[in-house]
Amino acid sequence: MTDYFEVHERDAAARLGELRLAESVTTPALVDDADADTPGDPHRILSDAGSRWASDPDPPEGDESTLTVLPHRGLPAGTPEEVSEAFAADPTEVAFPSAAVVSPATAADHGTDAYVLSGAPGAVGHAAAFVDAVTTVREAVPADTALYLPGVATPRNVATMVYAGVDLVDPHRAVVRGTEGRYLTTDEAYFLEDLDELPCACPACQTPREAFDRQDCVAHNVNALAAELRRVRRRVRDGRLRDYVEGQARQDNWLTATVRRLDQEYGYMEERTPLVRRAELAAATEDAIRRVEIQRFAQRVTERYRPRFDDRPLVLVPCSARKPYSDSQSHKQYHDAIQWRAHVVSMTSPIGVVPQELELTYPAQHYDSVVTGRWSANEIEFVSRVLRNYLEDTDYPEIVAHVPGEGYREICERVEDALDLEFSYTVTDHPTTADSLGNLAAELEGWGKYPKREREHNTIRAVADYQFGAGAGDELFEDLSTQGRYPQLRADDADGEQLAALAQQYGTLSLTTAGARRWVDSDVPTKTVEIEPFVPHGSVLAPGIVDAGDDIRVGDDVVVRGEAAFGVGRAEMSGPEMRSSTRGIAVQMRHVEEQ
Repeated sequence: MTDYFEVHERDAAARLGELRLAESVTTPALVDDADADTPGDPHRILSDAGSRWASDPDPPEGDESTLTVLPHRGLPAGTPEEVSEAFAADPTEVAFPSAAVVSPATAADHGTDAYVLSGAPGAVGHAAAFVDAVTTVREAVPADTALYLPGVATPRNVATMVYAGVDLVDPHRAVVRGTEGRYLTTDEAYFLEDLDELPCACPACQTPREAFDRQDCVAHNVNALAAELRRVRRRVRDGRLRDYVEGQARQDNWLTATVRRLDQEYGYMEERTPLVRRAELAAATEDAIRRVEIQRFAQRVTERYRPRFDDRPLVLVPCSARKPYSDSQSHKQYHDAIQWRAHVVSMTSPIGVVPQELELTYPAQHYDSVVTGRWSANEIEFVSRVLRNYLEDTDYPEIVAHVPGEGYREICERVEDALDLEFSYTVTDHPTTADSLGNLAAELEGWGKYPKREREHNTIRAVADYQFGAGAGDELFEDLSTQGRYPQLRADDADGEQLAALAQQYGTLSLTTAGARRWVDSDVPTKTVEIEPFVPHGSVLAPGIVDAGDDIRVGDDVVVRGEAAFGVGRAEMSGPEMRSSTRGIAVQMRHVEEQ
């Protein structure tokens, strides 16, 4: 049971946590031995209880001022699994903050507050080995425990390590590099003698260049590492660590490979990535296409969402810089030509395709991409695949491509060939010229307008499909009545009881208890959190949870039920994290009823 560590915020696998010692430590943190004289200001909280190789030391006598590393047998990276398992330590129960030393082969729940990855330096520099080691250990130990990688952190690599799921690092590598005369920055490791001037303004670098020696270099390296961790913590708070890591990892090939390797560990990253965020998603590199948020949106649009306007023409249009798209000048011009006579789907990199009903849904109105006027081969391939998957099971009577030539036309032609379809192209020079808009309006001649009520109902049902699963829109909102004005819509049943409201900020539905009960009674798989027999007020903490679904993600609407209460709220942890955690807020309640 974890008593001294709690996660407060999450940004994919990165976490902002608290090591609850006599003096609280915010993680990710720079830590060192309690008696160390390292320059700078690392948290001197570590106490090593000793090695078990010579003989078993006496049981440690820890206290709440330090994190005691329990007696251990450290093994180098690359040790065969059978050897690691043969020397694995048995769990030790102690009543003070503690850490167990484990390898990927021996990682298991030891009941400690932190876990030290043995042989970590051997994995650094090898993307596959590093990602395998971190993800294996992270998945084997409870979610509300800290992961410590000793002897590996530098200002250049620590952001990527935190992004992978590391919570604690030490200054040892930075100190060693300083004694060797290596001056570390977030982008390079310079030989001290090659520097004509010092590219830093930390206290150590206030020493005149001619007097700056290796001890000053050690102090600078530790300062630079501590400063980078402060920057990383800020990014985690803002929900924008990935944006930073995509640029920072470019400073070293193995870091770039590590980020891409983490993207390939989709299950690991997806489970830990929130469903929605307040922060804008900056798509500044092609690596953004592989982000969980992008892949998840494309997957749900092509597998969960069902077009309900497919008895009318489909009009494909380019995206706009302004979000949501319908607020942009260009899309208002498209609307004036279309006049609700067709279903509109926007094509965009890096999102893929965005049906008009989902233009508010994260990340469709929350991203910003770099516009060069030319599509890359990877962008064309990705959007082509998404559009092809979207159209495979649809039956639109006509497909109109109101898109410019650059990139968009190539994507449409690829999909035409792949699915043996025929698109009508209406753009002569630019989508917003009078001739192009006239061609678009003429192409839809003879089609009647669909009413406002149909648009609002289909929007609610489309968001439900995306959010809760295929078929949810029809199951939950069969007898639907909408109130309000788009985008602030309320979904009621035929008797006027509110079932849900469309949250404009994220483009998702917030259920009421009536909507939650309808969800439970439907054939749509329910995201349920089972709790102890109590009535929650405000939030449900992890210790009160009996069980939670594997498919629950941070930001999901979940049904909360127990012998004493029924309610609905928003998940603050993933389902697996709820089950393995003993501390922290699991669900923020919205509505609750006593039973």
